Amino acid sequence: MRILTICYEYPPVGGGGGVVCQGVAQALVGAGHEVHVVTSGMRDLPACAEDRGVKIHRVPCVRRVRFHATAAELATQILPSYQKALALARREPFDLIHCHFVIPSGVVAWLLHRRTGLPYVLTAHGSDVPGYNPERFELMHHFLAPFWRRIIEASAAITAPSRFLQELIGRKIDVPVDVIPNSFEAPPAPDLPRRDRILVVTRMVERKGVQHLIQAMAGLETRFELCIAGDGPYLPTVRQMAQDLGVPATFLGFVGRDQLPALYRSAKIFVFPSMQENFPMVLLEAMSAGCAVVTSTVPGCAEVAGDAALLVEPGDVAGLRRALARLLADEETMALFGRKSLQQAARFAPERILRQYEALFRRAVGSTGRELPLPVAQPQESEARGRRLPAA
Repeated sequence: MRILTICYEYPPVGGGGGVVCQGVAQALVGAGHEVHVVTSGMRDLPACAEDRGVKIHRVPCVRRVRFHATAAELATQILPSYQKALALARREPFDLIHCHFVIPSGVVAWLLHRRTGLPYVLTAHGSDVPGYNPERFELMHHFLAPFWRRIIEASAAITAPSRFLQELIGRKIDVPVDVIPNSFEAPPAPDLPRRDRILVVTRMVERKGVQHLIQAMAGLETRFELCIAGDGPYLPTVRQMAQDLGVPATFLGFVGRDQLPALYRSAKIFVFPSMQENFPMVLLEAMSAGCAVVTSTVPGCAEVAGDAALLVEPGDVAGLRRALARLLADEETMALFGRKSLQQAARFAPERILRQYEALFRRAVGSTGRELPLPVAQPQESEARGRRLPAA
């Protein structure tokens, strides 16, 4: 298949959604498909590049920092992305569009579909769904609600990485949504000796719950160091909290993706106490590095971690402290959860997830009356509330 992917972020720009887009695109190319990605550019990045066979096209837009963009900044990449995607579609015989994020990337896919007739498959990630991230995007979703519905209704298929997000979409619009988990392939990392380190890697906003971890650490006596990686508007608050509570913590700020594998491998324990998640990629990254994991019971975290982590109610400081104390008191228990992490991460291997996307893409193309050679296996692990497309 020839696939045109639209995603407003792609590494090294953006966060987890871009990493997911990269993983799917690379897996598709590895299986013999051709993939072009249209995404946001920045001044220090080339307009055209290749990433393990994936052809990257970066468009000019307003974006001040790599790891975060405002709603206004996101809007600036819609028109140039559409213009680049249309030029590519006129030049290349694409079979379909794969669009990550209903808003803003879905606007580009919808416009392109209307202009070219190419079917598009939407993959939702969280903040692009009304009600998921109201502190940042509630006003935007309020004004864009009719257009959001139009983008959803015109798509050939919709995927979400978790049952939680599937259900959230279902509260807003009655359409079938396939659950296809995000894939993850652990990057190569040096075989470093693990340090007595508790690690957090996250974007620094209040709902990530880092403040609760710092409060929990204030009641623990341990030789383990607390290492916090990530940047964002809440960083000054948690830094001051650690100082006020006397919790020795190292704040690394933003850490580039090329440095993260070694950072994960350096830690024995990884903590992600988020209060709301869809499908946190940092959990997969930490589990694939063999860290013992403590995370929250929110649906997205629980779906990713399964029984491989110690789960704590969001905001439960005493529960976090007990979970950490359990691991810190027994190296064998810590090692056991590290092994469980490795086993759980293997469930999200790209080749397993790829088969689900291939089958869905084939059905999307089939809905237009086109034919593709070589049938692929139907997905084995996708959970759906139904299918709008006829079977291929």
